[in-house]
Amino acid sequence: MDDWIVYIARTESGHLYTGISNDVPARIIKHNSGKGAKFARMHGALALVYQSEAMSRSDALKREAEIKSWDKTKKEELVRGA
Repeated sequence: MDDWIVYIARTESGHLYTGISNDVPARIIKHNSGKGAKFARMHGALALVYQSEAMSRSDALKREAEIKSWDKTKKEELVRGA
């Protein structure tokens, strides 16, 4: 079983992007090359600011959905606590 990570990255414009990957550095590079999510193409380069412990893909998807439901203030608290 692959280990999946939930990550949060900050755009140049200050937006937070939440995603999952089993290779976070490669995923950030993909985003920044214009081949990742449309969000990154719209808001500028991403810098990793948080990553979770490794977990199953199913658990990572659930945690990603949970974090995406939060407002920015709560996401910033998670980032600061990391």
